[in-house]
Amino acid sequence: MKTFTKSTLAVITAALLSTSAFANSSDDSPIEQVRTAKASVEALANTLEDKGVAVNTNVNLDGARTYAQKEAAYQAKYSELQAQFDALNQQNS
Repeated sequence: MKTFTKSTLAVITAALLSTSAFANSSDDSPIEQVRTAKASVEALANTLEDKGVAVNTNVNLDGARTYAQKEAAYQAKYSELQAQFDALNQQNS
């Protein structure tokens, strides 16, 4: 029984460590973080378009001078699209 408990704890610990490693994007360069945010917007926009929703994917980067500001702009657009997606799913439920 002790072996089973130790094995279970080892598996759970390994799963938690690997999950947190994937969730941590601090190793990505600022450019890569912007690209990832942009790709997320494009992927969600494609999903919405496939469901028949007209989507505006324009992100205003006029005031964004740093990569962090650009990433924040894309994340704001992603949040906006996510709200549209959630509303669409609620209507269909």
